[in-house]
Amino acid sequence: MTANDTAGSTDALYPFLRAAPSDGDSDLFDDLRRSAAEKFAEVGELRASVVQRDADRIVACADEMARLFAGGGRLFAFGNGGSSTDAQSLVSAFCHPGAGTPCLPAFALANDVAVVTALANDVSFDVVFSRQLAALGRAGDIAVGLSTSGGSENVLAAFTVARRTGMLTVGLAGYDGGRMALADTIDHLFVVPSASVHRIQEAQTTVYHLIWATTVQQLQARPGP
Repeated sequence: MTANDTAGSTDALYPFLRAAPSDGDSDLFDDLRRSAAEKFAEVGELRASVVQRDADRIVACADEMARLFAGGGRLFAFGNGGSSTDAQSLVSAFCHPGAGTPCLPAFALANDVAVVTALANDVSFDVVFSRQLAALGRAGDIAVGLSTSGGSENVLAAFTVARRTGMLTVGLAGYDGGRMALADTIDHLFVVPSASVHRIQEAQTTVYHLIWATTVQQLQARPGP
């Protein structure tokens, strides 16, 4: 097949890729570009404001996490939906870092589909994280829960078990913090003040990556045995 043949088949399947834009298309593209630029600027400002406000608290949280990792502690992260993938991303940062960065024990509680679905089906979806922490967690471990609303029942239940177990608890929430802001079971809570789920999750990635990077820096700066 020649290049012209390939181009022809592509044109047939996706004619809009090569068609000259009409005036209406041009207006649409302008609107899309404008919208993308506005969203990019919005999340940039949100990230900057959260980091500026919480910089000292991020360092304090990372210092405690580094101390616990140095003592054999492990991290358990959890959340629902998009927050579940953020928990996985955080765990991946700790477990699969770049060259010269230590690999640390971290686990995403939503990853074991068999356990999650068994608990959800046989007991309640509200316990899918707390039951795992009750079985796996121990004093000196770290529990990191993410919720855009701050009101996810299973995340709050996990913090209750984590506190009772003697774990360090770290929460990331959006809006005004929701029920997480009222809970007495979270040692370090970072709230992204936005009403947009998308902006909240985008800014939360900055917060937890800063927590990871600062924790690693604190560990590497600790004196050897």
